[in-house]
Order: sequence, then structure tokens, then C-alpha cells
Amino acid sequence: MPNMKVSKGMKKKLLFMLVNMNVGGTEKALLNMISNIPEEKYDVTILMLEKYGEFLSCIPSWVNVEYIQEYENLKGLLNEAPQITLFKLLKERKIVKAIEIMFFLLISKIMQERSYLFNYVLRNYQIENKVYDIAVAYAGPMDFISFFVATKIKAKKRIQWIHFDVTKIGFNKKFASKIYKNFDKIFVVSREGRSKLTSILPNLKNKTENFSNILSSSLVNEMAEEGDGFQDNFTGIRILTVGRLSKEKGQDLSIPVLERLKKDGFNVKWYCIGEGNARKVYENIIKEFALENDFILLGSKPNPYPFIKQCDIYVQNSRHEGYCITLSEAKCLHKPIITTNFAEAKEQISHRKTGLIINKEEELYYAIKLLLNNMNLRQKLSENLKEENVDTTKEIVKFLELVEENS
Repeated sequence: MPNMKVSKGMKKKLLFMLVNMNVGGTEKALLNMISNIPEEKYDVTILMLEKYGEFLSCIPSWVNVEYIQEYENLKGLLNEAPQITLFKLLKERKIVKAIEIMFFLLISKIMQERSYLFNYVLRNYQIENKVYDIAVAYAGPMDFISFFVATKIKAKKRIQWIHFDVTKIGFNKKFASKIYKNFDKIFVVSREGRSKLTSILPNLKNKTENFSNILSSSLVNEMAEEGDGFQDNFTGIRILTVGRLSKEKGQDLSIPVLERLKKDGFNVKWYCIGEGNARKVYENIIKEFALENDFILLGSKPNPYPFIKQCDIYVQNSRHEGYCITLSEAKCLHKPIITTNFAEAKEQISHRKTGLIINKEEELYYAIKLLLNNMNLRQKLSENLKEENVDTTKEIVKFLELVEENS
């Protein structure tokens, strides 16, 4: 990790809170960050709403892992449609509770933010006596986690992390304006993301800072040598996309594009690494286009790097992103890249120098066709990436300096 002075004495206590450890960009970014925090200096705790996910096994053994046991009983109320919750309670003859919840749901709706509901569901939660030096609402923006860290965790300093484009995800301005006052620093994973946040909430500008997701280029290359990667003995061109199977990641845009490429006679297959709630929808679309043998959903892979290294073209067709960590991983492995022009794409890719940026969905077909027909361009993009420094491990200094400040 980068050199910096840290104070001697007892270990500083750090807490990071997120939903779970499913395979995803946010979770991977946290693991990368923790791997750059010196074990001998800091006591790190990961607090989850739900203790599950394939990345659980990747958490270093020296890190404390805890979860909110009460969340299992709260999940339905927080995530289901109110009428479903009320129907269940009335069916169970819990009339008083149904009336209470209806009241707080109504207040939350009238006030257009959920603090009132959160206060109600957490009213009996016992705050532990442990005091952390830093408590981080890492899965951000997620209202419940932000509220929990702000009100239920004792900490000398609090940090809110923003991983997404707040103009694309139903960001609650009123809630954030109220709760983010409790945070000493707000880290946003891209410059464009920070600009959008502060344009919505200009009063946060002085406490908001850009913090690129930490990525170790040497570690990515090392892990790319582990595992076997593709096992289908295909000898044509492999296109790869990595990301959660969901609408915002845009895998559905790829399926009709692949059909056109196959009709053009290209010997190509498209592989997707990731899992998500859109799998069934995508399987039906794949079947509709008769691409069962050509558009391959590989499922979740904790180590996708052998696949990225072995692919010929990497495509990120997200409808929106924060800082796209998989794009940076493909850069580390010098892959020819095509990406949609989500808000932060130009921070990561220089068009026609280190990749191709497409502005409209229909451009995806032409961009892939260009690379398939132009091996020299593919080689040029790869060679240019070899000259670019993708490693962002020095970012950890920003975080550790904040921990050590005024110690």
C-alpha cells in the first residue's frame, strides 16, 4: 500500500456497512479497499444487513463480520409494497401493528422521505456501546443504510459513499439533505457523479470529494492466471460482458446485436458473467432469437479475470453506472473495449484511443462490427492501454488520512 504515517497505539476501529457480499462492483470495491488497509494498524468490521453472498469467502480472516439479525423481520416492510405488508398483518390479526405501520407509511409518504418509517422499525434496536473511529455507509446511496449509520452507530466520524449516478436511481433529495448532515465526508466514485450530487444538493459541496474505486492492476493480472476461464473450446471471436443481470446493466441490448452479427456471417459468441433478477427475462429473449448456443449466461464468477484475459472484445453496455470497476479491470488486461456513454465513461475511456464509446443503443452493432473487421484497430486499442496507469491503490491515502486526522 502507499506509504503514509499512522499514529501509534491502539488500533483504530473502522466499520463499513452494506447490504450483503453478493458478487458486484460495490462489494468488490470494498474488498479491494480493505486489502490496502494495514491489518496491524486498524480493526475493521464489515456490517451487513444480510450475511450471505459469494464474496463472503473473499473477506480477509482478520476482518470482523457482523450482520443485523433484526433485518430479516424488517425486510418485507422496507422493500415490499405497503398494501402487501398490511394485508399480511391483517391476515395474521395483528390489527394494532397494522394501524401503527399504516400511520408511519402515510407520514413517510406525506413528508416524501422514509426517516419516520425507519425510526419506527428501529425503535427497539439497542445501540451497542462500541465507538468506532470511522463508520462508513458504504452501500450508497441506500437510504436505510445511511440512516442506520447516522443514527444507530456510535462513531467519531461518519462517511457516506456514493457509487451510482444519483440522477438515475430515484435519489431522495429530501432524505439526503436531512441525513447527510450527520456525515463528516461524502465520497463519490467519479468526478461526474460528484458534480451531479452537488448540483442537486449544493450545500454538501464542501464535504464532498471524489474517491475512485481502488483497483490493483498487479492483483488483477495475478488473478487472471488463476482458474481455467472458458471451457467450450470455441475458436471464433469471444465477446464478454461482466455485470449483474439487470436492466441498468443493459445485457438485453446485446442479444439482438448478436443475432445481426451471426446473420452477417461472423463466427462470434457473446458471454455474460454475472447473476441477477433479470436472468429469466434474458433467457426468454435469448430463446426468442434462437441464440441458446451463442449468447451464454455463465453465472456469477468471483474471479472473472481469466475470462476477461481470454476474451477478444470486452463490452460494457450499461444504461447507467457510477465508476464502472469491470471496465477498469478490462483495461488492466488490455482488452479492446466498447462502452455505452454513461455519465462517467469518458473518465475511464478515451474514444478511439483506449476504447470505443457509443452514444446510442443502435451504435453497438456498428462498433462491434468495426472491431471484428479491423484487427489493427483492436491491436491499437490494446497497445494504448498498456501505456495507461489503471492502478488506483494510492486512493487509500485519502481515507486513512481522514481516519488519522485529529488523532
